[in-house]
Amino acid sequence: MKKDIQIPKVEGVYVAAVKVFNESLNVEEWTAYIVNDKAVDLETVLIVSKGALKDKETSLMRHKLDKLPAKSYAKIEYLQDDVLALNNTFKISFFEGNTMYDKTFVFKANTINDKALQPIPVMGVNGVLVK
Repeated sequence: MKKDIQIPKVEGVYVAAVKVFNESLNVEEWTAYIVNDKAVDLETVLIVSKGALKDKETSLMRHKLDKLPAKSYAKIEYLQDDVLALNNTFKISFFEGNTMYDKTFVFKANTINDKALQPIPVMGVNGVLVK
């Protein structure tokens, strides 16, 4: 029976960490975004994030977007400097039409840094991308 269950592959959806200038604090800070590089809208986007490494662990964070339009992006959450040393996991589920998709994106510990910058699709900025 398990062999009959087909899990569709997620393509064109990414998680990016981008440095954003916080004017109120006058500092640059890392922020996580979900990027929809598809030509279709994503509906009922559910995101569960967590940071963990050995005996250190963050709280579980939950986010929901009713709709993420085609070729767009949305802020997930601010990433404190302390959590950059952890493995940061983003479990994302969404509907495309009547089909549900699910994928886990992981930023390995210490991979969110200025040396790992690359162009981020749709956003037009540089950041750290997980596909």
